[in-house]
Amino acid sequence: MLVTATCALAVTGAMVLSGCGGDDPDAGTNGVGKLPAAQIQAKTRAAAKSATAVRLSGTVVSSGRTYKLDMRLKPDGGTGSVTSQGSTFGLLRIGGKLYLKADAGFWNHADGSDGAAGKLDGKYVKVPQGDPAYKKFSGFTDKDLLLDGLLTLHGKLATDGHHEQAGTSTIRITGDAGSGGTLDVSLHGRPYPLRLERAGSAGTLSFFDWGKDFAVTEPAKGETVDYGKQLPTS
Repeated sequence: MLVTATCALAVTGAMVLSGCGGDDPDAGTNGVGKLPAAQIQAKTRAAAKSATAVRLSGTVVSSGRTYKLDMRLKPDGGTGSVTSQGSTFGLLRIGGKLYLKADAGFWNHADGSDGAAGKLDGKYVKVPQGDPAYKKFSGFTDKDLLLDGLLTLHGKLATDGHHEQAGTSTIRITGDAGSGGTLDVSLHGRPYPLRLERAGSAGTLSFFDWGKDFAVTEPAKGETVDYGKQLPTS
């Protein structure tokens, strides 16, 4: 009788108490967990676009090739590493300037010889904007372009319960029951995306360090090579 009376008082006071009907998973959160999936997706895309910085890590499958990414991005540039087909290379973009840094093995694989490898080994190689490699790799360093392409689920949107990523409570949304991708959205602070599984097994990415600034600076002159109008990349 005492428990019943206590619960009645809780309801009268518009409160939810543990043991009187279960915990509210959205209590103390940013509230997006109560929204329809389409609104959650819109809010998380808006939060990501307005963020001053982000770090992302994971895999992206594009044109049949898998890229392992570890990138830090902000509107005016980005830096990090990409691994593909057994080779790892660094990317650095400052405004419109894109640099690629790799070892001799990467350059040997790129042009099939060791003619350029010695000169380019371990150097920041400036990528000409007219080179196909610029378009291919600059997208990995472009925050808005990359996130805009990634943070879209395909098919009918729905919510898929409350979850947790790296100790943060999330609401999960899906496209076509998961076949169109899944996205975990933070329930604390701004509704940033925290984990994405892309449609068609096209990769999985984690997002963190939202709004945490970092420096992107020009490499030292002695560490830079301007190869010319076209790089020896495949």
